Amino acid sequence: MKNLVDIVSELSDLIGQTEEAAKEQFNLENLTHSQMHYLEIINILKNPTITELAASLKLSKPTVKVAVDRLIERDYVYKVKSDEDKRSAHLHLTEKGNLINQMHDYAHKCFAESIRRKLSKAELESLVSILIKVLSEK
Repeated sequence: MKNLVDIVSELSDLIGQTEEAAKEQFNLENLTHSQMHYLEIINILKNPTITELAASLKLSKPTVKVAVDRLIERDYVYKVKSDEDKRSAHLHLTEKGNLINQMHDYAHKCFAESIRRKLSKAELESLVSILIKVLSEK
């Protein structure tokens, strides 16, 4: 029987392959996994500041700023000055950035569907319950 580390590694590879296939399908091969993750978190946080994004990613503000500047250059993100504090700006996804998020969601749905097809209803319910338990202890 495989050990847990091997299983997690294989699942990670499978998720990566699913995302890469979706990137190819949507002609986004030049987008890195990290950039997709930034776009996903910006979307989840609903237009965060650089500080909020850095805190969520558990990265330094300078690191996040460099990555965000690249996303801005590639027309995935734009900044809007804050109404409350003119020194800060909120990050918004462009139409192109939103399309990438939709592609990323599509990849996740494809991966989930491939799992669903292989499991019985009871197995799926058990898996979901176990994963919720694992994720609740982050």
